[in-house]
Amino acid sequence: MAMSLPHQIGALSGTAISSETESVSGEAPAKTTLTTSALRRASVTNLRVSMQNSGTEADKVLTSPPLSPVTCHALTEARDALAETAEVEKEDKLGKGVPVYVMMPLDSVKMDNTVNRKKAMKASLQALKSAGVEGIMMDVWWGLVERDAPGEYNWGGYTELLEMAKKQGLKVQAVMSFHQCGGNVGDSCSIPLPGWVVEEIDKDPDLAYTDQWGRRNHEYISLGCDTLPVLKGRTPVECYSDFMRAFRDRFENLLGDTIVEIQVGMGPAGELRYPSYPEKDGIWKFPGIGAFQCYDKYMLSSLKVAAEEAGKPEWGYTGPTDAGEYNNWPEDTTFFKKESGGWDCPYGQFFLTWYSQMLLDHGERILQSTKAIFENKGVKISVKVAGIHWHYGTRSHAPELTAGYYNTRFRDGYLPIAQMLARHDAIFNFTCIEMRDHEQPQDARCAPEKLVRQVALATREAQVPLAGENALPRYDEFAHEQILQASSLNIDSQSDNRQMCAFTYLRMNPDLFHPDNWKRFIAFVKKMNNGKDVHHCREQVEREAEHFVHVTQPLVQETAVALMQ
Repeated sequence: MAMSLPHQIGALSGTAISSETESVSGEAPAKTTLTTSALRRASVTNLRVSMQNSGTEADKVLTSPPLSPVTCHALTEARDALAETAEVEKEDKLGKGVPVYVMMPLDSVKMDNTVNRKKAMKASLQALKSAGVEGIMMDVWWGLVERDAPGEYNWGGYTELLEMAKKQGLKVQAVMSFHQCGGNVGDSCSIPLPGWVVEEIDKDPDLAYTDQWGRRNHEYISLGCDTLPVLKGRTPVECYSDFMRAFRDRFENLLGDTIVEIQVGMGPAGELRYPSYPEKDGIWKFPGIGAFQCYDKYMLSSLKVAAEEAGKPEWGYTGPTDAGEYNNWPEDTTFFKKESGGWDCPYGQFFLTWYSQMLLDHGERILQSTKAIFENKGVKISVKVAGIHWHYGTRSHAPELTAGYYNTRFRDGYLPIAQMLARHDAIFNFTCIEMRDHEQPQDARCAPEKLVRQVALATREAQVPLAGENALPRYDEFAHEQILQASSLNIDSQSDNRQMCAFTYLRMNPDLFHPDNWKRFIAFVKKMNNGKDVHHCREQVEREAEHFVHVTQPLVQETAVALMQ
């Protein structure tokens, strides 16, 4: 996941929605009420959702007398309009716009394999649907489902959660999350790898990614042992494949209808990268360059073979020893400095080629298996790539290099990734779409807009679909406008008919349902659904969002009661 300004690092991103007593803003606990309805077609042809969020207002709703005949009649009319306008929206969206998905809380399914905050979850899914959202993205955690023993899968809460989404008519992007939750920006809970996997790592610490100081990272199994039977007789890739096959068999009836996309986790935070910038325990802080993760015995064994094949066996004993530490800047190091840095010398070019190719090969192996498992099942396959935008303005692009993206001022590191994804008909999912260059620390040479443009050009050349996510929670119009602009892919004169294939909004939490944030989000979804060729003016969309707040009050009571039951 991409970083932004230091004060953004601590932004809330994973808190689940509370049904009654949890505070939305960190202040005194307040009762929260969601309101959902649909406007009459003659008034507004899109659905909207509002939220009342003050203790006084909520108490008034919850202690009110039974619904009057007038209110009951209004509720009936609103429900009728809901069905009518939903069909209109569906027709209007065909072939237009960028569908918006919303990420679910990381702990949507609890450690006991049940749905977390079930009542609030149901109300929230209803709210998202009536706001015009296409669907949701949910993490399907390896550490929950196959926690107890190899080959024993407990789909528990996921069965119920997927049925809830189906009932609301929401599409689902299911993330095969083979990484640990905890240790990255926005991780609001802790979900370790399966216990039996952790046991194997304890026996053989080299199964974990390792830096040059011997520090182990347990977020994801080292790709150096992808094809070795190190997990109780199975290889890591076999474990991932068996998990996805079990998921396919259990939810085959939902594939292609409710479940429309499988995003395959390929590294920390589910991203195709090395864990080069671990935030846990303060090891790394933005905007440090990170550190190479190639010092476990399996990675070093591969490096040794590559060096011998290159006729330089002396290069195969270790990775760079002059690449600085996690929180250095490029010019603090010998390897990454702009003038005569090791990154631009023969040894550096050899090492970076090997390091990045290992990552590409990892993606290739998993995608080959994934494509075979879900072939003819009506689902798309996607892979997430991190938006590492800090020090992008330097020559070496050090943070990208340590993460495994061989991207420098003189070399395009994203085209090979896009080409690899294209070979398997996979979607290139990219983060940091909401960020603007001038919002970032200028001394760190951050350039998220330029990075997004480079990725857009690479995916166009490789003819692979591009999808996007925001890297950090943002509810302001500046971020929304940046997403709208980026998702339109108006790069040059050749971009007329191209848009992102989808956008996933991070994340469903109490802040999203704050009245002001929710109203802006409603307008944002409408603009995304309209597409870049739409003729609706900004003021019209905003008037529709504002009007929705005032005309859907009859549903306030009904939704409030549902939340509190």
